[in-house]
Amino acid sequence: MFNPENYYLDLFQVTPGTLEELSGLGIKEGGSYCDLFFENTTYHELLLRDGIVSSGGFHIDYGVGIRVLKGDRTGYAYSESTDARSMRDAVKAASLIAASGPDRPLAPSASILAPFDSAQGPLRLSTAGDQGRLRHQVASRQSTRATDYYPFKQDWRAAEAGGFVPYMEKLQRKISAADQRVLKVIVSLSDQVSDIMMYNSLGELTFDTRPMGTIAVSVVFGQDGKVENKTVSRSFRTGAEMLTQELLDEIASEAVNGIDERFAARRPKGGQMPVVMGAGASGILLHEAMGHAFEADFNRKGQSIFSGRIGEKVCREEISIVDDGTIPGNRGAVNFDDEGVPGQNTFMVRNGVLESYLHDRISAAHFGVAPTGNGRRESFRYAPIPRMRATYMLGGNSTKEDIIASVKKGIYVDQFSNGQVQIGEGDFTFFVKSGFLIEDGRLTMPVKDINIIGNGPQALADIVAVGNDPKVDEGAWTCGKGQSCPVSCGIPTVLVSNLTVGGE
Repeated sequence: MFNPENYYLDLFQVTPGTLEELSGLGIKEGGSYCDLFFENTTYHELLLRDGIVSSGGFHIDYGVGIRVLKGDRTGYAYSESTDARSMRDAVKAASLIAASGPDRPLAPSASILAPFDSAQGPLRLSTAGDQGRLRHQVASRQSTRATDYYPFKQDWRAAEAGGFVPYMEKLQRKISAADQRVLKVIVSLSDQVSDIMMYNSLGELTFDTRPMGTIAVSVVFGQDGKVENKTVSRSFRTGAEMLTQELLDEIASEAVNGIDERFAARRPKGGQMPVVMGAGASGILLHEAMGHAFEADFNRKGQSIFSGRIGEKVCREEISIVDDGTIPGNRGAVNFDDEGVPGQNTFMVRNGVLESYLHDRISAAHFGVAPTGNGRRESFRYAPIPRMRATYMLGGNSTKEDIIASVKKGIYVDQFSNGQVQIGEGDFTFFVKSGFLIEDGRLTMPVKDINIIGNGPQALADIVAVGNDPKVDEGAWTCGKGQSCPVSCGIPTVLVSNLTVGGE
């Protein structure tokens, strides 16, 4: 959502002249680039336990982060106040950090001094006068050309928290009534709205208001002395209008679905075998084992298994993988990333060929390409780095049923929990929450408590069938990379011909 420009200037108590002065101060000591990231985020939280609201919270995060670049060095400082003196002190601190140490350019021909135009890529300016004349034009173009991927009707900030309690109580009652084995239901509801304004030494001014609503249930089931747990969540960049009866019914149904199989599940024998990944939440493997390896900072530093492989065939032609910031209302959507670059859809792999890394401005300058809108940060206290948004694989030509029928002996998995990946080597391991044995092309015994172990590039190369059922999961996924960012992931049903299954 975009409010008028003056809304953000007044909120952060600055003027266009102040912004230009601060960015100029940032590059006065020899820095090549300076940007300012203003944030005002309002958070609310409610927790319903045992049928009553047991806790709630409210807080506001407000401040500005200032970054100065000089060569390959970054100076970063932030202030929780936007008064003139505090911001000048932060700019000076960032400048001193950036100026320390030997001066090493990013790349022989790279320059971060090219303003980004969403339609044409970097704008090449030859003189300081050119930059000055285009400052207002560039800022206006970015603001007006940006697409709003998350307009909202009901502002979370204007709602009374107590008005959400009946909805949470109704959800708790519906889950409890759906299965007599339910022992406990915990419902959590959180929301946040962030007003963001960004300005840089190129004269680019962008602004954005970002909503986020998240509802989750954690359910404990008991049967014959055994206990099983299940968590379901939904998260969207939208307003309070997300709390519909349809969403309530969907969450309640998913919370109790598959519990019979959970209690019947056993740990199978392990070994190397084909693995069918279910559509949707299995995309976490795509995110962790492959997506991180496509982030450009790892590739710029030569730390990724995919470093230097742009243009190479890395998997079957049937496979295309994208990172998308343009899905309306999606948790990973961005009108602008946290460097003021418009949101976009980036093909990392197209028809089996590695086409692009995920770039912030720094890595884009290093590689001599346009930024992809992946410069993201947890808050104004952090410098932006390349991060994913919504990472998923496009659909193929096979049906889920045909993929399963093609496997004589293997595993079908559809829900993962935690996992680990080594970016440099590409090795990964994931814990499977639920799945089934595949025997003679049929799903048979439910399985649990197994690990899936493999290597990202090899697993990508070993995908031999892609389903026609692509799905982006709508759960509350959060990616950690030294700082947290909301993301989404997805995948169609796929068959990986050979992975290691850790069982008995």
